[in-house]
Amino acid sequence: MNVSGASSNSSSPAGKIPRQVKVLLTASFFSAFATVGQITIIGKQVFDMTGNELDLGLLGLAEFIPVAVLSPFTGPLADRKDRRKVFGCALLCEAIVSFLIFLYIATDPTSVYPIFGLMMLFGVARAFATPASRALPIDWAPEEVVERVVALKSVAFQAGIIAGPAAFGFIFVAGRSIPYLAAVCAYVLAVLLLLTIGSIPIKRLETSGTRQAFRDALEGLRFVRSKPVLFGAISLDLIAVLLGGAVALLPAIAEDRLGVGAVGLGWLRAAVGIGATVVAVSLSIRPLRTHIGRSLFVSVGIFGVGTIVLGLTTNFTLAFLALMVLAGADAVSVYIRASLVPLATPERMRGRVLAVEGVFIGASNELGAVESGLTAAAFGLVGAILFGGIGTLAVVVVWWRFFPALRNVERLIDVKPDTS
Repeated sequence: MNVSGASSNSSSPAGKIPRQVKVLLTASFFSAFATVGQITIIGKQVFDMTGNELDLGLLGLAEFIPVAVLSPFTGPLADRKDRRKVFGCALLCEAIVSFLIFLYIATDPTSVYPIFGLMMLFGVARAFATPASRALPIDWAPEEVVERVVALKSVAFQAGIIAGPAAFGFIFVAGRSIPYLAAVCAYVLAVLLLLTIGSIPIKRLETSGTRQAFRDALEGLRFVRSKPVLFGAISLDLIAVLLGGAVALLPAIAEDRLGVGAVGLGWLRAAVGIGATVVAVSLSIRPLRTHIGRSLFVSVGIFGVGTIVLGLTTNFTLAFLALMVLAGADAVSVYIRASLVPLATPERMRGRVLAVEGVFIGASNELGAVESGLTAAAFGLVGAILFGGIGTLAVVVVWWRFFPALRNVERLIDVKPDTS
């Protein structure tokens, strides 16, 4: 499968990663740096204002709602329009929202509701950014380096996850509103990088209109549902991370269980990136070649065990290590899913399918935060984390039984688009 077309990469020697992809990876780093750093700090500020774990869940819900509503339509948009421009415009909108948050936090507010509203606007921008940014590396990468590019995209993202929370934790000490200015600068820099590269001509949909967009969204959903490997991989991630969303509770864990402040919280959030990056770098150097399906199930199981350890410990070092382990395991599952989904999807369907996946994955992250907040309110902080970890292990057992096609995927190189 030549997903990008020979003409798009004819200027790059065989086996080399094109310049456009390298610039895109750098832009992805700055996007992740700003997004995760900002979300870490805004979570702490919300918890400082209310002291209620449920508000951390509502913060995730505010971001999720627009992603869930819009993603089925923004995917077809990414199939029709220049994905580079869609991604760049979405980043610019995220910069504007970050600046609005800066203005609000600078007033030393006492109400969290305007923050929820601004995070809903941020979710709107994310709904446009996700399918476009996910498809771009596959569009631009020659077939022989697709696996490396997918792994390097994960490395760039995880590097941002490490640097963002750690840097924003220190910046927060200097001023409660300053981290959001840092986010604005990072988003703008990412946009400027995208402006330095041209568009790649690929086959696009020519239809338009809301009714057609709705039909496209349903077509993407039907396509995913009809393919056991795609449906199994996406739904496994959805349910497992929905139950294992303890990372959303890190502001409460840092303060109530570990007794650390903003800098400590930043390092805990960075631990997620460190663990994921170590694994992502390893996969970029030595990609998984065999036992792909089984590796996916094992990695999700390790994620569940790491979540349980995080819930039981009151030691900062052990919590840091548990976060590294669960994030490293999650990086393996993300790598496998991020490879399987585009490779198993025809180019003409890719934006729609990735948008459907975006709803699933967005649901797992943001609704996982809501689930964690609700269970923390009902069972306490520790009970919520243990419930999520044990539930994740149960999901692995069930999916292993009911998705044998996913379990038996042996090599990524054998995965081809199913156009039937």
